Amino acid sequence: MIWILLPAYNEEVDLPRILEKIKDQMKGHEYRVVVINDGSTDATADILAKFKGKLNLDVIAHPINRGLGETERDGFEYIAWRAKRDDYLVRIEGDDTHEPKYLFSMIDKLNQGYDVVNTSRFQPGGGQMGVDGYRAFISRSANIFMSIVFGVKGVRDYSCGFRAYRVSVIQDALAIFGNNLIQMRGLGFTSTLEIIVKLKILGCRFAEVPFVLRYDQKKGGSKMVGSVTMLGYFIMGMLYWWPLGGWRGQYRGLAKLYRQDPAKAVEKYRLGHLNHHHTASKISF
Repeated sequence: MIWILLPAYNEEVDLPRILEKIKDQMKGHEYRVVVINDGSTDATADILAKFKGKLNLDVIAHPINRGLGETERDGFEYIAWRAKRDDYLVRIEGDDTHEPKYLFSMIDKLNQGYDVVNTSRFQPGGGQMGVDGYRAFISRSANIFMSIVFGVKGVRDYSCGFRAYRVSVIQDALAIFGNNLIQMRGLGFTSTLEIIVKLKILGCRFAEVPFVLRYDQKKGGSKMVGSVTMLGYFIMGMLYWWPLGGWRGQYRGLAKLYRQDPAKAVEKYRLGHLNHHHTASKISF
């Protein structure tokens, strides 16, 4: 079964188009769409109510806007607690910049033995439309920075949230990291990067498929505050490399053991089994 996670905040303009595309693409497939309505103040809730009878849809509503980090965390937890281990989870934007047709090429990659498959603007055949030169430069520079700092094998596009995951690795990651799977919930769109970093620590295998970001199709305004997100990237780099209890040191040995025996790794590193005193996992934003 394919679970589609879609965060939404004031997406009344773009949401109907992306939901229609998902409905058309998923004909003949077993699927469920989970939309997290993050305190929208426009007609997003009314649109979701109208789509209830058109596609397999669950809606989680935040009474106030909590940001992308908490929205993604709630969505991952909701799906992980209901899905089977051999299901797939695909995270897609609600602003019509991600074409659902790429979903199947990502799942094909998962079936080749990978745990996480990213869409990438930077793979041959990928690209972006509707992005001005300044924004493109900032995006490329940020991805170079993330590649140097975190070095996730198989990943070139760190800032695109359009990804497919094996549900089993999300379930295992939640068992190990708990609420800190997405620890930096208050720093803009930082969660898009953090989930990759945490799954690298877990020992996941990554791959990418090329895709074209359709920013030209987005009619609503951008929700991203670039300065806050960039601050989050720098702070995450410090937490990852911090010599006294940083993420790398705290979970040393996890990746190797998880690739050998996931169940044993989860049991050994399960939340509460490690000494979290004076470590980077005590810090939250």
